Amino acid sequence: MKNFEELFSELKEKAANGDPNSGTVKQLEKGTHAIGKKIVEEAAEVWMACEHESKDEAAEEISQLLYHLQVMMIDQKLELEDIYKFL
Repeated sequence: MKNFEELFSELKEKAANGDPNSGTVKQLEKGTHAIGKKIVEEAAEVWMACEHESKDEAAEEISQLLYHLQVMMIDQKLELEDIYKFL
């Protein structure tokens, strides 16, 4: 199990290495618009899971949303501190 900071570090490393087999790299190559669409899709899945599915299914959907938000952060060259200052 990893935490938010560990995931972000792992994703940044994958992006820096540019591994063409990495799902993260593939998402980044699609660009901001595609990443944004994925975030909207995942947000809707979170909502539906919270309304109609189990706690575990909701947690899984939330984890996927957090992943795609971090991909957007990397796309936008944002660091965790850039986000944390607004929390």
